[in-house]
Amino acid sequence: MASTTYAMSVLVVDVGTTGVRAAVVREDATIVGFTYAPLPPTSPFPGLVEFDGVAMREAVLGVAHAALAAGDAVRAVGITAQRASTIMWDARTGEPLAPGLGWQDLRTVGDCIRLRGEKGLVFAPNQTATKLTWLRANVEAARSPHARVGTVDTWVAAVLSNFSVHATDSSNAAVTGLADHASLTKHTWSASVLDALNINPSALPRIVPTMSTIGTASALPGAPPIMAMVGDQQASLVGQGGVVPGAAKATFGTGGMLDMYSGTVTPPHLARTSAGTFPIVVYSQGNTLHWGAEAIMLTAGSNVEWLVSDMGLIPNAVASDALAASVTSSDGVVFVPSLIGMGTPHWDYGARGTLLGLTRGTTKTHVVRAVLEGVAHRGADLLEACERDSGLHVDQLRVDGGMSRNGVFVQALSNATMRPVAVCRDTEATTLGAAFLAGVSAGVWSSLGEAAALVAPLRVVEPTETNTSVVRAQWHEAVSRSRGWIPELSALDF
Repeated sequence: MASTTYAMSVLVVDVGTTGVRAAVVREDATIVGFTYAPLPPTSPFPGLVEFDGVAMREAVLGVAHAALAAGDAVRAVGITAQRASTIMWDARTGEPLAPGLGWQDLRTVGDCIRLRGEKGLVFAPNQTATKLTWLRANVEAARSPHARVGTVDTWVAAVLSNFSVHATDSSNAAVTGLADHASLTKHTWSASVLDALNINPSALPRIVPTMSTIGTASALPGAPPIMAMVGDQQASLVGQGGVVPGAAKATFGTGGMLDMYSGTVTPPHLARTSAGTFPIVVYSQGNTLHWGAEAIMLTAGSNVEWLVSDMGLIPNAVASDALAASVTSSDGVVFVPSLIGMGTPHWDYGARGTLLGLTRGTTKTHVVRAVLEGVAHRGADLLEACERDSGLHVDQLRVDGGMSRNGVFVQALSNATMRPVAVCRDTEATTLGAAFLAGVSAGVWSSLGEAAALVAPLRVVEPTETNTSVVRAQWHEAVSRSRGWIPELSALDF
């Protein structure tokens, strides 16, 4: 009976930075069969971030089977994953050739600097391009004609299809550094970049539309078709209804990402803009690419974790809300959350966390509130940067991630942006987005608009601040004092 009743359900496999999850999304957008397996990366040395491809394979199959067993028969599979993390395997055996390199891995910083000086190529160490060249230079088997490379979405599709699929989608390909806006419109890699890096295109996955019949998940019961692959931040945007120009969402987890949908006009390039944002492909359907802008905060929830684990000011992250709410203001204390540098719009890796306005009357309560407000002001910075780059106005900001459950923070974000803030009902917005993309592709919903209309926010918070311009001016002054603290790092530009 379940198979007949819920034949319109979609299975989503979502591989994040620290864990793997799967769930079944029904036609009414309810989520059932949610299953999670922790899979934290390892750091053998400072700056190195690796993951175990075999463990990821087992976790993907485990959660997918468990979700299907607890959920429903499904019409399609959607895949969403952390972006740019890189893994290589042997096409003959399906076995990884080396540990995967996580997107946070910084071992190629020197290569990025060298390639910019020698060849004029601009890469960031979090992109796939230099991770791939590092693997080829340091792992002999990676230079074999049987070596295959992919980002995490590619690995998941290969695992689910018993290695019959070697593909990635436009949204993931766009952040690898191996494609440009011209090649993406043709769903191909940049020939000039591959030539400059001496990369054989046969090792790379084919680029497919986000919404398409990509292959068969033959490793799963019923062998459902894989109908969507998408980057995690783009999935979160779609899952919160970000499918019309000017729609934006912000995810506040360990770090922070703000993504805005802009439309189908192709940007002039994929490089970082003067306002510090990056053009992204939100998704593609057929030959049409849907574009957006992305702004990045290097630390968000990790600032609260700093209060817990390093400063010992609060017992856990949840306690920050009630403690901060016990005072009506930070009493003039301002915190700039740049513990490991500052992303959009400044991109200053030498900026450092700054606490200003302290007096003899300052208490830990004021500091905790200032930290939450500082992250909120950084969120406003990201929003302003996306609006400057796109020329679009965001009427309402949608938010998800762990910090979206913190009432003081959400109110501070609404005040700093002077916009209503809609809190996502489901913390798994990425799951919904990947399901919507796969489901529309499979005919579960007629359009992304129809699917997104099924999701209402948990609540909408309106701004209560009246002197925002004064507060923001003080904020910008505080930011200026936090910048350039370590000149050598501030000089880095990716």
